[in-house]
Amino acid sequence: MQTDVNEMIHHVLFLLIFILGIGMLFGRLSGWLKLPDVALFLVAGMIVGQGLHLVTETSSSFTNQFILTLGSALILFDGGRNIRLSGLKKVWLTVSLLSVPGVLITCAVVAFAAHWFLGLPMMYAVLLGAIIASTDPATLIPVFKQVRIRTKVRETVESESAFNDATASILTFTVIAVIVGGQTVSLASGVIDFLKTAVGGILVGAVVGFVLAYITGHLKLGLLRDYATISLVVTAIGAYWLGDMLHVSGFMATFTAGLIWGNVDLFKLNLNDKRNEMGHFTENITVIMRMLIFIMLGSQVNFQLILANLWPSLAVIAVFMLVARPLTVLACTLPDRKAGWTRNEIVFMFWVRETGVIPAALSGLIAGLGIKYADVIASVTFLAVLLTILVQAGTTAYVAKKLGIEETDESVHQ
Repeated sequence: MQTDVNEMIHHVLFLLIFILGIGMLFGRLSGWLKLPDVALFLVAGMIVGQGLHLVTETSSSFTNQFILTLGSALILFDGGRNIRLSGLKKVWLTVSLLSVPGVLITCAVVAFAAHWFLGLPMMYAVLLGAIIASTDPATLIPVFKQVRIRTKVRETVESESAFNDATASILTFTVIAVIVGGQTVSLASGVIDFLKTAVGGILVGAVVGFVLAYITGHLKLGLLRDYATISLVVTAIGAYWLGDMLHVSGFMATFTAGLIWGNVDLFKLNLNDKRNEMGHFTENITVIMRMLIFIMLGSQVNFQLILANLWPSLAVIAVFMLVARPLTVLACTLPDRKAGWTRNEIVFMFWVRETGVIPAALSGLIAGLGIKYADVIASVTFLAVLLTILVQAGTTAYVAKKLGIEETDESVHQ
């Protein structure tokens, strides 16, 4: 028994050391090639997994599921923490529409395409649509650090990517519950369950986030001020854990908690002296999680299945990128007259919708649950992540320049 435990410990330690070592090398390579690091992490995973068979962790293993869950929670928390509510006053309607109705529109369009081209039963096609409906703050934020975009557009797309990750996660688990339970679901009951899960997650995240932020950031009662970064991690994981234990959305809970920590000044709390420390810490944590998630995902790719469904999968992704996204953006920006969107800003948002960490993690989680067609869904998700990152993230600077929406002194003062 002790031998088995030691072998498991050695296996996990080797896996962490090896993946993080490879991740650093390919992260440097991504900097030289000026490509998003997650694309190179995927390539690294394919090489060390299916190529060299050095990483053979299955999608259903505890280690894999733990990494996906922990990584998703920490990345969502950081996504919420990076949103400044004060910057959303002008575009709050667009962000709200993109974050909920926008996810549903994308999911519906992708579901019909997957049903038509891949022959997936409709509920499984909806599951695929829900999984890849969200954009990715872990990819977008680093891209926008390299490409100077008008502040209004940047804040809108970054906020959308953080909010819709939580929405897509809730939608995914709602669909999974229907599939696993085998029951029929009406539109009304589906909406009610969705709202219960979402609102419950928001309430849990708000309570956990505020309590820990208060006892950390209050100038007189800041008992945990010296442990701000540790308190931050406890908040992120604790919000997810409590939400999941209460059968509401743990992902929405950790995102909401992050939102509170990123806007503590609104609650008369002050963590300015810890901002740089926490910023460096969370940046490194999210990079580590990106390495683990994407290299593991790349190592589990079923190339035979991808090749067997290549053209139908590419057709679904073409609809996803060229039909679903433009429809979503148009439906969510045109009603918002206050934001004053220009044609070129809207066209830019058509193009910027990288798929990344949360869809990758969700596809891994459903594989671990043994959901039917999980292998097909995972292969399409992999292609969506790879193509949107390589094609869209890789051309963001070019598209921004062509559309004339780079950040200028004038746009800064808008």
